[in-house]
Amino acid sequence: MARTRTDPQPKTPFFSRPAVRRLLPFALITAIALIFIFENRASVRIRLLIPEVTMPLWGALLIAWGLGMLACLFTVRRRESRRTM
Repeated sequence: MARTRTDPQPKTPFFSRPAVRRLLPFALITAIALIFIFENRASVRIRLLIPEVTMPLWGALLIAWGLGMLACLFTVRRRESRRTM
């Protein structure tokens, strides 16, 4: 029997949707990482190749986390482009 416009679409449970299943662990790990980052408020000396800077530890951790997220984003996009070839 063909489905018509008046037939209701079967509803998938919220946590069974593929997008939610991928996003939920990311959101949980991000929340834990941000709590860890902002709890570390001491100032530290960081050596960047030649210069040495003093900055709050949360700032250095936030920069490292952001660079990690960018690296992950580029890696995921690269893998997706390989699959389409």
